[in-house]
Amino acid sequence: MEGDSGKVSPLVGEDQFKASCAKEMALLALMEQTGYNMVQENGQRKYGGPPPGWEGPPPPRGCEVFVGKIPRDLYEDKLVPLFERAGRIYEFRLMMEFSGENRGYAFVMYTNREAAQRAIQMLDNYEIRPGKFIGVCVSLDNCRLFIGSIPKDKRKDEIMDEMKKVTDGVVDVIVYPSSTDKSRNRGFAFVEYESHKAAAMARRKLIPGTFQLWGHSIQVDWAEPEKDVDEEVMQRVRVLYVRNLMLSTSEETLHQEFSRFKPGSVERVKKLTDYAFVHYRCRDDAVTALGLMNGAQIDGATVEVTLAKPAGIKDGGVAVRRYYSRGYLGNNGGAGGGGGGGAGGNGTFSPHRNDGGMMGGAGDGYAATLPCPSPVPPLSLPCPSPVLRQKDVERDGLLGKGMKDSLWELDT
Repeated sequence: MEGDSGKVSPLVGEDQFKASCAKEMALLALMEQTGYNMVQENGQRKYGGPPPGWEGPPPPRGCEVFVGKIPRDLYEDKLVPLFERAGRIYEFRLMMEFSGENRGYAFVMYTNREAAQRAIQMLDNYEIRPGKFIGVCVSLDNCRLFIGSIPKDKRKDEIMDEMKKVTDGVVDVIVYPSSTDKSRNRGFAFVEYESHKAAAMARRKLIPGTFQLWGHSIQVDWAEPEKDVDEEVMQRVRVLYVRNLMLSTSEETLHQEFSRFKPGSVERVKKLTDYAFVHYRCRDDAVTALGLMNGAQIDGATVEVTLAKPAGIKDGGVAVRRYYSRGYLGNNGGAGGGGGGGAGGNGTFSPHRNDGGMMGGAGDGYAATLPCPSPVPPLSLPCPSPVLRQKDVERDGLLGKGMKDSLWELDT
């Protein structure tokens, strides 16, 4: 009460109060119309997940898109109908501020991958208001961290034990041997966690730089999650990517070893430092060689063999390039130069500098990539080079400058 006037002082202005009521009524109307539930928790508002009548597990990987540059006063009552044009929504997650405004971005999970792709095609750069354009791109869970400044004399089991002591949910550790001394690692590793949440919690714990492993401060970043590749494209690949070779191993030796099971099957070999591409005349011979040669010994080194990835599928080497550019391992520059490897051959292939400058140029339209943390089954594709996630790379363009937090950390 205000004095003896008998009038109630509103906690908010009358216009704000009316706008708040109108917003709530619009959201209630949306829920009543669609039958979806809506809850707000951990800085996000979840619509659906699952939708009414859904049975079975959530949609598979690749069904979610990230939406950026959303006007801060735009909400589900306008956004959901827009994104429903692309297909049925499994879950819509709008990131929220304490003030009640949204944070400018959201995640939309569809019931199938086709709908997610349609949403990107239809709504990326869509003018949602006059002069206001939203950005839409694929969203991928990430369960892997890049760990830099690891002592080079540590083995995989030692790194695994140490990471399990300081973080929870460690599933695997991926370590790459030095190109010059196979008994030593390259000073970095990738740690795979049981879930994205476990990886995000580990990153949050390690990122301030307060943790040390064996008396060394470590560097932590997100690694690029495995990207989906058209199976039809991979079914036509007849080139093998061979890594962990000795620097002294020659192309002639590789040609001989990889055609031993069938003389004349290898068309040509292109070797660059400690990795190479082996081209076969036919697809069946490449698949046979993959099964025979993965894990084989060549000049005393145990080689890893996967199907090569066509260079049209873009990767980046942001995390590892940043790692080396900061001088964590000193100057290891090599033939690749400072920009991530040169181009050679027909110029259609540009390897990423994920070997600390040891990678030179190649050709033939295939990309050198680091293999997946889990065993790669035949006919599958190696994971992309260790880099920041696509959303991390693109978020400044989608969200505007100044938003430095990991989107996934904000999302957990």
